[in-house]
Amino acid sequence: MKPAAFRYHRPPTLDAALALLAEHGDAAKLLAGGQSLVPMMNMRLAQPAELVDLNDLAELARIAQAQDSVEVGALARHRDVAASALLREHCPLLAEAAASIGHDAIRNRGTLGGSLAHADPVAQLPLVAVTLDAQVDIAGSRGRRSLPARELFVSVMTTALEPDEIIVAARFPLRSPGEGQAFRAFERRRGDFAIVSVAVSVTLDGDRVARARLGIGGVGPVPLAFDELARRAQGAVADEAWARALGAGAARAVDPEDDPRIPAEFRRELVETLVARAAVDALRRATEQR
Repeated sequence: MKPAAFRYHRPPTLDAALALLAEHGDAAKLLAGGQSLVPMMNMRLAQPAELVDLNDLAELARIAQAQDSVEVGALARHRDVAASALLREHCPLLAEAAASIGHDAIRNRGTLGGSLAHADPVAQLPLVAVTLDAQVDIAGSRGRRSLPARELFVSVMTTALEPDEIIVAARFPLRSPGEGQAFRAFERRRGDFAIVSVAVSVTLDGDRVARARLGIGGVGPVPLAFDELARRAQGAVADEAWARALGAGAARAVDPEDDPRIPAEFRRELVETLVARAAVDALRRATEQR
């Protein structure tokens, strides 16, 4: 199929893009990488009357270190996030997750902002943003605001963005000394959407877990952070037994939807295995950081 008729706009500045959104409201859709929107338009699942192409806004593609975070522009391509030396040093979880997205063609065009705005509950970058409690910077016709990633995602492919707002960047906290981060996902074939994905961060104090963070995608309408489970894991001896216990606890904590194609019990088993493996990876990397 081909998309329904639309008018194409390519604004030269962010202000011009915001003016178009203010003028057209819900009739407008933003185009960044187009890896989700264009197929939906071709299948007529999305039929915007106005298509606003952001690709001239080069200032939204930068990746830079701030005082206590790494700021990643909304137009940063997945390939650039995965290859960024700054991110591999200060937020390796984000770089690792970006490297696992789809195939080369998708990573070459897809963007951070597009992934966050699309809000797929199994997507890699929303999961990392929720796990690390990233801040999302948003611009609109009424000004700018910052929103925790955990408040951005409302439901399946639904966000708290207003029709006249654009994600301009996301800020991820710098990795702490002694912190290891790891991402794991299970898909039927390489490049498919994950059935379950997990993100784990572990900070060590000697041979014990000083802090842990855990996020899981594919078990609810939005990616979920399991803060209480992670808090209970703190203070334990940092070994494989701890990692297995974290996986078992995560499997008990999730409540996935039962689907005849992917039974809930299968998702729970995936959660247990993936969390344990990611926790082992994170422990090893945390040890290497000391």
